[in-house]
Amino acid sequence: MANGLSFALLVRVFSDRRPRLLAMCLGLLLFQGCAMLQRPSDVAAPAETPAQPAPSPLPGQPTAKKSPAVPAKLPQTGEASWYGAQHQGKQTASGTIYDQARLTAAHPSLPFGSRIKVTNLGNGKSVEVEITDRGPFAENRIIDLSQAAAKALEMIESGTATVRLEVPSGQ
Repeated sequence: MANGLSFALLVRVFSDRRPRLLAMCLGLLLFQGCAMLQRPSDVAAPAETPAQPAPSPLPGQPTAKKSPAVPAKLPQTGEASWYGAQHQGKQTASGTIYDQARLTAAHPSLPFGSRIKVTNLGNGKSVEVEITDRGPFAENRIIDLSQAAAKALEMIESGTATVRLEVPSGQ
């Protein structure tokens, strides 16, 4: 409201000086536009070694984020958790859409598209999953599994399980 009044006041005061008013308005618009520009970040991006060539994105398709430069060594043993409905239909770090019914997982550093065997050390059940996302973000976990993978490992009720990650046989 105050901006509208001050603008109206300027128009009335400078009505006989239209060229000056026009120049002032254009100057203010230019100044406002420059004030909205953001400075580039002073933080340098981390250097990455190319693990694989990036696919050329199709128009309208999400682009996959790059995997970390140093993948984890397998086999790996630790705590697993799972994620389900709250992430259903959302884009993963690899650019795919999360489907809780697929056998997928989130790992901090294994390359996207990697297939790994996950074994629940408490009951001996195993499942093969594809890495499509980054995580888990709880500090004591090594992998987040889709709901389907958690069901296969019979860890839905407990929410977590001690697991071993390894390269599937035949790979």
